[in-house]
Amino acid sequence: MNQSKLPDHFKSGFAAVVGRPNVGKSTLINAFLRQKIAAVSPKPQTTRLNQLGILTDEDAQIVFVDTPGIHKPIHILGEGMNAEAKGALKDADVVLWLVDVSDNPHAEDRIIAERLIGVQQIIQVLNKIDLIKDIDVITRRQMLFQKLLPSVEQIIISAVEGAGFEALRAGILAYLPEGPPYYPEDQITDIYEREIAADLIREAALNNLHDEIPHAIAVRIDEYKERDQTGAFIAATIFLERESQKGIVIGRKGAKLKAIGTAARKAIEAMSGRKVFLDLRVKVKKNWRTDPVFLKQMGYSKFGKD
Repeated sequence: MNQSKLPDHFKSGFAAVVGRPNVGKSTLINAFLRQKIAAVSPKPQTTRLNQLGILTDEDAQIVFVDTPGIHKPIHILGEGMNAEAKGALKDADVVLWLVDVSDNPHAEDRIIAERLIGVQQIIQVLNKIDLIKDIDVITRRQMLFQKLLPSVEQIIISAVEGAGFEALRAGILAYLPEGPPYYPEDQITDIYEREIAADLIREAALNNLHDEIPHAIAVRIDEYKERDQTGAFIAATIFLERESQKGIVIGRKGAKLKAIGTAARKAIEAMSGRKVFLDLRVKVKKNWRTDPVFLKQMGYSKFGKD
């Protein structure tokens, strides 16, 4: 965007999206951008690192910060994910606290409320309104979530259907300062295609494995090579924690791994706009979620100790 041609009162700033696992943070950002940049799965804790989603319009640039779901950690990976989410609060112009209004508040919602005490600029975004048909239920849940932080502003939305987005955008802009954009107008995220590809492979694995292998999956991109102007070759390794998990992921005659690969390939092709040949392999790295050296090798550089 040519900054000399910016309209008067152009606004730009950061909106940190926080919430417990599986409330729809990545779905919300993908919907705002009208393009998939973040992995989405019905399994909690799909997002492991902060990721930017950059929305540039004629009057504003909103930089969404997609954060891992805040939860009670049981290993180094979980502790690092919580630290990532907490760090996003420091520099945010506004915090979007996403909650699932289709259910009553959880213990993790109360933990988040405690961490947000003292943060002035918060919008509590009540998501998944599409799952509720009874207006009395909506009103009751709205009151329950309001009690967690009584002074917070509330906006009801459906990230899946896009309902309430105009009100939410207006609410965000009310908190953003006037100023030039932080990023070029055609940039939509701060990570590279190969990193998004790794997340989309992990998303495909989570969606195809159901509850058989919860979160013992890590994905490493071993090769990302452009074959020509319309295609790419990607080789990736899926890491598991135990040998007993390997057969589940591969499946009978390789059927499960093939299904994961097909779903991941289609998602990567949709993201990149070109044909992709995807080669997946499966390896075991025992207890990798508690191994700080391995976590750093996988790109979780802030997790654990040197």
